[in-house]
Amino acid sequence: MASQPVLHASDMKCATCSLRASADANPRSLKARLWRWHTTWCPGWKAYQKALKSEQS
Repeated sequence: MASQPVLHASDMKCATCSLRASADANPRSLKARLWRWHTTWCPGWKAYQKALKSEQS
C-alpha cells in the first residue's frame, strides 16, 4: 500500500482561496457566512488545518 504524499499548507488551495480572503476582509458578509458553513464539512479545509497544525509543531 503506497503512502499519501505529505502536503504543505502553503501548497493547498485553501491558502490562496479568494472566497476565504473575501470572508476574512468582511466577516459579516454573506460570503463569510457561506465560508464558515463550508468549513464545517469540507475535507480539504480539514486537511489544510491538519497541515497547518503539523507545521507549527
